Amino acid sequence: MSRTLIERLQEGLPAEAVLTDPDVTSSYAHDMASFCEAGTPAVVVLPRTVEQVQHVMRTATELRIPVVPQGARTGLSGAANASEGCIVLSLVKMDRILEISPVDRIAVVEPGVVNATLSRAVGEHGLYYPPDPSSWETCTIGGNIGTASGGLCCVKYGVTAEYVLGLDVVLADGRLMSTGRRTAKGVAGYDLTRLFVGSEGSLGIVVRAVLALKPQPPRQLVLAAEFASTKAACDAVCAIMEGGHVPSLLELMDRTTVKAVNALANMGLPESTEGLLLAAFDTADPAADLAAVGALCEAAGATQVVPAEDAAESELLLQARRLSLTALEAVKGTTMIDDVCVPRSRLADMLDGVERIAEKYDLTIGVCAHAGDGNTHPTVCFDATDPDEGRRARESFDEIMALGLELGGTITGEHGVGVLKKEWLAREIGPVGVEMQQAVKAAFDPHSLLNPGKLF
Repeated sequence: MSRTLIERLQEGLPAEAVLTDPDVTSSYAHDMASFCEAGTPAVVVLPRTVEQVQHVMRTATELRIPVVPQGARTGLSGAANASEGCIVLSLVKMDRILEISPVDRIAVVEPGVVNATLSRAVGEHGLYYPPDPSSWETCTIGGNIGTASGGLCCVKYGVTAEYVLGLDVVLADGRLMSTGRRTAKGVAGYDLTRLFVGSEGSLGIVVRAVLALKPQPPRQLVLAAEFASTKAACDAVCAIMEGGHVPSLLELMDRTTVKAVNALANMGLPESTEGLLLAAFDTADPAADLAAVGALCEAAGATQVVPAEDAAESELLLQARRLSLTALEAVKGTTMIDDVCVPRSRLADMLDGVERIAEKYDLTIGVCAHAGDGNTHPTVCFDATDPDEGRRARESFDEIMALGLELGGTITGEHGVGVLKKEWLAREIGPVGVEMQQAVKAAFDPHSLLNPGKLF
C-alpha cells in the first residue's frame, strides 16, 4: 500500500515535494505540545500549488489514507501531530503574498506565509495585520487560521477569526471551495469562513486567505506596574476595563514568570513583585492614556508605576513578556502550557486557584496572561525524565482546566483543542454540542480522513 501511495502522489507532485526518508519524515511527526501522542507518517508532501493539494486529497480519498495538514508546527495542543501511516501535508512552501490592497484594506495570502513576514509587508503600505502570536516570527497564517490564534494585541484588536474575510479550501475529496468575500461586509448564506477558522484542519485544507487589514497605528508606549499581590494586579485590570480604556495591550506576569525571565535574559525586572502588569496604548496621545491607567493601578495598590519614556524602552518591556514561555521552559526543561480563558471579573480567582494547584502538586507553575481579555497561560514546569513529576504535571494541568470551567471560562482561548484537550472539549460543550459538531465534520469529511483524532 505504501508503494502505491507514493507512486500515486508522485504522479501529480514534483519529486522533491514527496519525502519518504524516515529520518526526515519523523521530524514532521509532532508540534510543540507535551503529552500528546503522535504516529509515524507514511509520507510527507510539500505542495506549492492549489492543484497539487487537490491531487493529494484525491489520492488520499481514493486510497482512504488520513491526511494531517501542518504549518510551522509551533502549535501547543498536538493539533499538527501525525496519525499512524498518514500523509503529512505541509503547506510551508505555499508562502506567497498574492495581493496587498491599501484601498480595500485586504491582503490575499497563501497558508505558508509567516505571520511576521505579512506584518512587515503590509506595514510598507501603511497597513497593519493585528494578530500577533508569541511565535509570530515563525508561525504561519494557515496555522493561525487552523487554531484561531490570538496574541498580545487581542484586548484591542481581536483574534485571527476577526480578520479572515474569505478562504479557498480544498475539501477532503479534492474539490475546491471558496467562502466569504473581499468586501467590507457581506452576509450571503451560512458563515462557512468562520467555521473553518479554528477547525484545526479537520474540515478542509486552507490554500488561500483574504485577510482584513487596519491602518498602521502610532507606535505604542508601555507602562509597567508592580503589585504586592496578583489580586491587586487583577483588580487594576478590572478597573482599567470598567473605566472604558482601550489599551492596545494589557499583559500580566506573575512572580514565577518574572524570575524565570530574569534568569534567562537578565532583563532586570523587579523580582520583589508578585504581579507585573504591562499596559500599552497606541493612541494619538499615549502618554496621557498611560497616566490615567497609572493612576488606576496606584489606586488598586500598585507599589510602583513606571511608564516607558520612548519606543525603545517600550519594546524592551514587551520583549520580556514575549520571553515568558521560553524562560519558563528553561526552569525544568519541559512545560505544559495551558491557555484557559476566564471572564475578566474572575481573573484573580483563576490565578489564586493556580497557585493552590501548584502547592498541591509541589510543582512550579508560572502564569503569564493576556489579562485584558482574561486569557491565562498557566505553564507547568517539570522534569520529563521523572515519571512521578510528569504524572503530577498532567494532573495539575487537568485541574487548571477544570478550574477555568468552574469560573465560567473555556479550556482554550487561542491554542486550540488538538489531542491535548479533546476530552475536555466534550465537557465544555456537552453531548448535544458534540453531536452537532460531529455532524458538521461528517458533512465535510465523510470518511474522516482529515486530521483524525483531533477535536473529537
